[in-house]
Amino acid sequence: MTAHIVHVVHRFDTGGMENGMVNLFNTLPPERYRHTVVALTDFSDFRHRITAQRVDFHALHRAPGHGLGWTVRLWKLLRRLKPDLVHTRNLAALEAQFVAAAAGIRATVHGEHGRDVFDLYGRNWKYNLLRRAARPFVSNYIAVSEDLETWLRLAIHVPPRKIHQIYNGVDSEKFRPRTGPRPAFAHPESVVFGSVGRMVEVKDYPTLTAAFIQLMRQQPERSERARLVIVGDGPTRAACLDLLQGAGLAHLAWLPGERHDIADIMQMLDVFVLPSKNEGISNTILEALASGLPVIATAVGGNVELVEDGVNGILVQPGDVAGMAQALLGYLDAPARIAEHGANARRHAEQRFSIPAMAEAYATVYDQTLGRWR
Repeated sequence: MTAHIVHVVHRFDTGGMENGMVNLFNTLPPERYRHTVVALTDFSDFRHRITAQRVDFHALHRAPGHGLGWTVRLWKLLRRLKPDLVHTRNLAALEAQFVAAAAGIRATVHGEHGRDVFDLYGRNWKYNLLRRAARPFVSNYIAVSEDLETWLRLAIHVPPRKIHQIYNGVDSEKFRPRTGPRPAFAHPESVVFGSVGRMVEVKDYPTLTAAFIQLMRQQPERSERARLVIVGDGPTRAACLDLLQGAGLAHLAWLPGERHDIADIMQMLDVFVLPSKNEGISNTILEALASGLPVIATAVGGNVELVEDGVNGILVQPGDVAGMAQALLGYLDAPARIAEHGANARRHAEQRFSIPAMAEAYATVYDQTLGRWR
């Protein structure tokens, strides 16, 4: 018997959570699970990355604010789709748990993938009131990091038996270390620091940009070798470009906007950098590790579970421009350290973060949830 799972998200667009969903849909056996995605707002062409089976998409076009028209549309849609299980993700889709209950669906899962800048540490009392109110309607929770698992248990008071911590997986065939010369982008002797992600406030790319500028000002003779790449689009991209232009260093940086050839981009880099204010489990860090890149990351959320300071990367405090500049310098003059930490990164990715292991862990949660209510 094939189980029909409806996945409810705020929006299905370019992002780490969506990338994880794509990997899940492409890996779970279609004879066991059929999937439908309901976006409360809208969805993008990112869905075309799903290649292993057909997944239907529905957009409810929820308007900003507190209008409840979307709940009626979702209720009607769920009554028509008749799913065996509803899986919501993150706070923005949590209210769908109440609608699922009203539609008579008892087998439910809620996933926590990370928190946004408006509630970095999960302490907002209104949001937590909503989370606790939804708790009786959620059969099982999935947390993508130990940090989120602990928060669900201590702050939201979810019983430990209902929480399942599952790391995201990464495609270690698609993302792999560079062999041979760097693709035509920078001088072979350059050290290219790079990042990939949505250029939104929580990712804090201005801190990385300011750290690069500080390094170049303090060590101007190194400008012949250091390069900066930030791939992605969003509201802070213009701010980063302005910082570089104002410092007269725009010629040392490449900020091309959104790209879809991320595995190729990783091949251009020597060191990956993620300056986030908070993270769940970063898919781009996983992709960087699989690509054999050392990772400089902020010591927040799940980053500390992926980056071991001095082994496969360097951890710095969020918002610390001087600390970030020092971490960049630590790799700029140390090709042997880049090689050693990069090899450790690749080994780490292969041993701990396989996509099949992730998919089987999700299947176990789905089967357990379905078995309880069948």
